This record gives sequence, structure tokens and C-alpha cells, in this order.
Amino acid sequence: MSLALITAGIAILADVATTLLWQEPASSLYASVQQHNANAELSELEQESPTSADLRAARRVPGISGKVRTLAGLFTQRVDDGQAIGRVVIPSIDVDIVMVQGTNTDDLAKGPGHYSSTPFPGQLGTTAIAGHRTTYLAPFRHLDSLDQGDTVQVEMPYATLDYRIEKTRVVQPTDVGILRRASHQRLVLTACHPLYSASERIVAFARLARIRSVPAGAMRSTG
Repeated sequence: MSLALITAGIAILADVATTLLWQEPASSLYASVQQHNANAELSELEQESPTSADLRAARRVPGISGKVRTLAGLFTQRVDDGQAIGRVVIPSIDVDIVMVQGTNTDDLAKGPGHYSSTPFPGQLGTTAIAGHRTTYLAPFRHLDSLDQGDTVQVEMPYATLDYRIEKTRVVQPTDVGILRRASHQRLVLTACHPLYSASERIVAFARLARIRSVPAGAMRSTG
């Protein structure tokens, strides 16, 4: 009996150590499966969107930003909560992960989640994405390590957008001011703070620096 208790104790300590050094193992295994499924779902979505009708609508709108706003608006009409919608890439903190629509518990178990109440990337206003820091692959574990000027690349089926980090800030969970509309297209990334606590939120604020690419079909002239 004592040997069994010792073995169990060692296993628990190992699990705690793994969580402290990296992330919680059981949820990470679950999230890995969910991410695999989300990758497949995103691949299918990228083949279906933008549609031919979407591209025709975008071609009628002047300017790259206008075309992206048009495509994003049409894209939002076909998105459901929990669905894979794009990819977040942050090279400086080694993040490359599929994000989903929505921020409830089930959504965030799959990957970072887009706040449904905020615009999609490329639309006017403040786009917000939440992610875990210690569980479910812990995609935003090192959000506090972001520096001014670091790149956040958001890859959507209708465009790829580069944002530049402006600042990070710790706020109260009730601070909805972080979602207020800015004079520019803003991205905010949020996560619980400090590690292993939900008493506060750490927020990274980023500004749209450039639209890297849009589907070729959106650029052809109608003539």
C-alpha cells in the first residue's frame, strides 16, 4: 500500500511540475485532438470561402482595405460558434495555431477564440481574441513576453493581415474598455493573469500594419 501511495504521489508531483513548467497534460492532449480537427475544418473552409459571389462583390469595391472589409462581412454570415475560422501566428512567442469563433469554455478548449461581439479581422473597429495560458495547449502562455513591434499575423480565408504590438497591459476582468473602438484597426489578445489565476487579464494591443494578401479573384477588374 505504501509503495502504491508513493508511486501515486510521484505521479501527482510530476503532473504539477509539468503544469508549472509548461501546461496541464490532460487538457493539452484533448486540445491536440481538437486542434487536429480544427486544422482539417479550416482547410475545408479555405476551399469553400470566399465564394465566387464573394469575389465578384469584392471586385466592385475600391481599395484593398475595402475589398477585405467586404469579404470579411460576407464571411461572418457563414460562421458558427466553435467553428475554425483562421490561424494566429506570433513568431516571437512561438505561436502558430488555429483559432475558432467564440470564447465559451468549449470554444477555448479547441484553440484561441474570437470574441463574437467584436469585428472580424479586416473590419473597422477592435478585433479581440482570447486564449488560455496554462491549459488546452496554452497558446497565450507567453503573452506577457510580447514587445512593442512584435508581429501578430492573422490568416483568414479572405485575407492575411499583419499587426504590430503596441503595448501590453494588465486589467480587471470586468474592464470592457479594452474592446472600445479605436481610430485605427486594432487587435487585442487577452488571457488570464497571473499564471494559474483568473483574478486579472493581460491584454496585448496591436495595430494593423499591412494587409499581406487577398484572394486573386478579388483583384481582377470587372471590365
